[in-house]
Amino acid sequence: MALFSTSTQQRRKWGEWLTGYAFLAPSFIILAVFTYFPVAYALGLSLFKWRIMRGEPTFNGLTNYELLLTSEDFWQAIGNTIYFAVGSIPTNMAIALGIAMLLNREIQGRAIYRTAYFLPTVTSMVAVSVVWMWIYHPDVGLMNYLLNFFQIPAIRWLNDPRWAMPALILLGIWKGVGYNIIIYLAGLQNIPQHLYEAAQIDGANRWQVFRNVTWPLLTPTTFLILIMAVINSFQAFTEFHVMTQGGPLGSTTVIVYYLYQQAFQQFNMGYGSALAIVLFLIILGLTLIQNKLLGARVHYQ
Repeated sequence: MALFSTSTQQRRKWGEWLTGYAFLAPSFIILAVFTYFPVAYALGLSLFKWRIMRGEPTFNGLTNYELLLTSEDFWQAIGNTIYFAVGSIPTNMAIALGIAMLLNREIQGRAIYRTAYFLPTVTSMVAVSVVWMWIYHPDVGLMNYLLNFFQIPAIRWLNDPRWAMPALILLGIWKGVGYNIIIYLAGLQNIPQHLYEAAQIDGANRWQVFRNVTWPLLTPTTFLILIMAVINSFQAFTEFHVMTQGGPLGSTTVIVYYLYQQAFQQFNMGYGSALAIVLFLIILGLTLIQNKLLGARVHYQ
């Protein structure tokens, strides 16, 4: 009788196990077909020399990686990407935190302000880029109109190597700040109110309350925003493609646009695959470094 009961329990466990994996199978299949297989295929293709218009792939080992690491264009793209990230991330986060703290107060029309700040985030990047091209137009653009109002000479924003990247950084800040505001608002609303009340009873001023209560308890939120912002900055593409096509003089050729040029304009698929693998390793390395250096400073309670 005990043997029969044990056998029944085992069959039941196997049935539950099979049922669970049957429900998970569609997700596994989608991941395998659209994520794991393309990654594995790109890794394999990076070991071949293959120009689509010039015949079959030819195995060349690590040659693509050697060419990549010795290419001035690659290092220029890396430098431009870092410039974009450093120029946009800190400013974006600071503005988002400041606005979130204002919107966290009981002010009239708070829901309207939240919606207004979040609208750019859900707007198509292509549409936004086209609008900002007109804003930066050297003759009839709003930016130069404002400069002329203050008696400042007009700037050829997207046609000047000195100003093209700052112009795109400003667009990136405007486009992404709304998302970070919402994330910071969620973090602020999770801070217990009794901590603020205790700080006020102790006679803490606003700066002391922010430094000793708000900021420490916002470190998980800030850590999340920083990680996501770095990843998104290294994957930026659409605005560069629509507004500057990597110019002028390569000043806005970021790493993903450089990959696009190699793989889909010059049809150098092996070299482009090597670029994709290196980009993955860069983002993975930066994420691990941030987790190592900053993860220990995050206060979850």
